[in-house]
Amino acid sequence: MTLTSIFKAGPGRKQALAALIYAGSLAALALAILWVLSGLAEQAASVSAQESFLDQIDNHKSKAGAGASGDANAMGSPFLDGETITVAGASLQQRVDAAVKTAGGNVLSSQIELDGPQSKDGFVRLTANFEISQPALQQVLYDLEAGMPFLFVDALTVQTPQAVGEKDARMRVLIGVSGQWLAKK
Repeated sequence: MTLTSIFKAGPGRKQALAALIYAGSLAALALAILWVLSGLAEQAASVSAQESFLDQIDNHKSKAGAGASGDANAMGSPFLDGETITVAGASLQQRVDAAVKTAGGNVLSSQIELDGPQSKDGFVRLTANFEISQPALQQVLYDLEAGMPFLFVDALTVQTPQAVGEKDARMRVLIGVSGQWLAKK
């Protein structure tokens, strides 16, 4: 049966063909609508996930400001506290230790450098060695760089855990953090 023979056929066949074409068009339209709606649903889910992530960041920011760094540091001076540079170094060490411990890490060692190349500009540098999980390391870095006083991560070396398959595997981190101390005049 050819296309020309269908059109030469009686009105019943033409109506059936028209109904078939109409039903096919409706089905294609319905599929197109479902495809667009599924795309919109995926976009809505993506927007919802991003809003949730932003809420987590906002909540973490408020916790980090009031938690590890203390309320004085959340709204305080951008400079390290202390009457002397030695006290400012101790303040920096306490700040880094608190950030690591709040994130669930363990500080193994730390060293304050009071007489480094930037010390004449009032900068105090701390080198710390600690163990921590990967997600918690992100939290520590955010807490240190986003809080008060202004701290700068100068160096970061991360050693992956020996047992890669373990869920709670901890990384070894060597970090260099500096902050500026403002001498009282």
